[in-house]
Amino acid sequence: MNTRVERPALPAGPAVDAWPVWPLPGDRAVRLRPVAAADAGAEQAFFRGLSLGSRHQRFHIGLRELSPSLLKLLTDMDQRSHLAWVAESLAPGMPVVADARYVHDASSPGSAEFALAVADDWHGLGLGRRLMAHLAAHARQRGLHALHGDVLADNRRMLALLRDRGARLLPHPDGAQLVRAVLDLAA
Repeated sequence: MNTRVERPALPAGPAVDAWPVWPLPGDRAVRLRPVAAADAGAEQAFFRGLSLGSRHQRFHIGLRELSPSLLKLLTDMDQRSHLAWVAESLAPGMPVVADARYVHDASSPGSAEFALAVADDWHGLGLGRRLMAHLAAHARQRGLHALHGDVLADNRRMLALLRDRGARLLPHPDGAQLVRAVLDLAA
């Protein structure tokens, strides 16, 4: 993804130096930081840079771009019940190359639904695995006992990642096109 967007104002909270930098293969690195409302442009650019297949795997429908209401939902959250992070490339322009989040499940206290997307040209570098580990560790620290998510049955990479993390892959009540992944955080 080579889309450059003017860097948003940084979210309030820890100083930039406190946000972790993760080195990745191929002399690449990313900085992990919380999503802020000012990230709307960067999130839209990230989404537009995803292939149609990656967009479908993330949202389970073929979106061309994020609607204003969906973009607001993804960037203007409370960081208490809906927590989200972006991974920014340390390359010039610092484009967003991944998005990871979880939302507390009101119908199941102690549980949250996760979502994760990585830019196509950043696949295979271990970034998705690191983000999933980050989500699990953060949720565990917040007292959650499980993360769950619905994954398309043909999303082999995500299913392999979840299987490697010990997630239970269950039949989905909506049909065979989806798999319900449940990651026990107490294990």
